[in-house]
Amino acid sequence: MTAVGFLEGRRLQMARGVLLQCIMGGYPPARFYGSDDGDLALVADPQQIHRLPWSQPPRALAICDADELTGESSRLSTRGQLKAVIARYAAHSLAPVVATELEFFVFAPNPDPARPFQPPVGLDGRREDGHSAFSVSSNNGLRPFFNEVYQCMAALGLPRDTFMHEMGVSQFEINLLHGDALLLADQTFLFKHLLKEVALKHGLTVVCMAKPLAHTPGSSMHIHQSVVELDSGRNVFSDAAGEPTAAFRHFIGGQQAGMADFTALFAPNVNSYQRLCHPFASPNNACWSYDNRSAGLRIPASSPVARRVENRLPGADANPYLAIAASLAAGLHGIENRLEPSAAIQGEFQVPDNLSLPCTLHAALERLKRSPLAKELFGVEFIEGYIASKNLELTSFLDEITPWERRVLAAQA
Repeated sequence: MTAVGFLEGRRLQMARGVLLQCIMGGYPPARFYGSDDGDLALVADPQQIHRLPWSQPPRALAICDADELTGESSRLSTRGQLKAVIARYAAHSLAPVVATELEFFVFAPNPDPARPFQPPVGLDGRREDGHSAFSVSSNNGLRPFFNEVYQCMAALGLPRDTFMHEMGVSQFEINLLHGDALLLADQTFLFKHLLKEVALKHGLTVVCMAKPLAHTPGSSMHIHQSVVELDSGRNVFSDAAGEPTAAFRHFIGGQQAGMADFTALFAPNVNSYQRLCHPFASPNNACWSYDNRSAGLRIPASSPVARRVENRLPGADANPYLAIAASLAAGLHGIENRLEPSAAIQGEFQVPDNLSLPCTLHAALERLKRSPLAKELFGVEFIEGYIASKNLELTSFLDEITPWERRVLAAQA
């Protein structure tokens, strides 16, 4: 839209079905979004209108709510779903507090998708081979790129906590500062957009796939969650003596009750399960533990005021609005229904059958399809439309024959 049109308040409308567009560009049958495929209104959030500092000529970006023309939020909108979850907390005089940790890879350009990704050529003329995890030294030549990332984050008002080189080859992680759940979802979305745009300026490719490289750790989007009282700001997970509360236990119980049903919301792509089924601290379970990275739900070491639950299931490829909404909705379900968690696990452990999670997209979608809880919390229209869109993507993947199949199976009898 032109700046003049935007400033005049001209309404921007979009076909309702676009909210269910799959990643290849197609759509499920129209019955999933209304047979008329009528319009939605895109309503800019006045707190999320940003000039894009990397753009020439200058452009701006506005994060919008997708509203029905009657004024209410569209049930197909993931941002709308998150706002509805936050409103359910507010009805209990509570507010969720969230922080995200996002991992990503920085690669050289990859014009041929049949070829594996490669790290950029470093200042020493070599490509990184995986020895730089958590290192303070750097010969990868990425400092100009990261300097512009930091500058653009500041210009967009994205506060950052820590940046680090992660375990993978040319893999990095950012920790965003904790705060309001909707704000953190917006910030996570903006940061991913910023990364990709700035990378292109520097002749690089940023990849937020869950598992872009074989034999290498995947990329997560861990979600740290706590709940505070709206009036006092007190963390309801800790009592006056600094001990865990019943609300803390019930929140974990709700997370455990929802994780298997909601796996397809946390791990939305075929590639997501490459990360989860080859775990390098990427647990595919609903166990919980104090400071054990093998558990899907980890309680980080912290002071009582910062007591929180870390959901380690979502990958970097997850929709931040939907992943945060699903995780918080499960936690509130536990608080409302006083669900008790399993016993905490420590050290090496075997995952009980009732705490294991789907390990393929097909299995996850089937579990979601059968979930009364998902339909209760997100509505039948959203869940059925989401599944229909994801089934298109799964079918497209299964229509291709991979190099592994040709290499290994062609000579078999």
